[in-house]
Amino acid sequence: MDLILWRHCDAESGEPDLERRLTSKGVKQAERVARWLERHLPDRCRILVSPALRCQQTARAIDRKFKTVPELAPGASAGTVLAAANWPDARESVLVVGHQPTLGLVASQLLAGEEAWWPVRKGAVWWFSSHGGEEGSGVVLKAVVSPDYV
Repeated sequence: MDLILWRHCDAESGEPDLERRLTSKGVKQAERVARWLERHLPDRCRILVSPALRCQQTARAIDRKFKTVPELAPGASAGTVLAAANWPDARESVLVVGHQPTLGLVASQLLAGEEAWWPVRKGAVWWFSSHGGEEGSGVVLKAVVSPDYV
């Protein structure tokens, strides 16, 4: 199955953190990436979203139902994200809309086997797939998509 990480798009600064909204640039980024995702996401895909307003707005750009998961709020650990997605045992693809540095920690855990701070740009999608084959099971990075290039 696939695990897709989507960092929220460009957002206003300020407090309280959970109420920060997307900027007009962020709204445009979300719309562009959502169009790309709609063309590529499987029909059956669970969408899990941080309760932060900027993540909720990012997720609304894609016309699918999603579940708000309080544990995905800013500061979540990589382990929390993987547990929420039931990775790697999920029976369907999962899209997680969340935050940095959490998503970078998840990416490094999946690809390098240890948590490290990897940068994930605002609005970017990192698409992972678990596979089993002759070389054994593992994780493959299928795509990294920036809102500037979709």
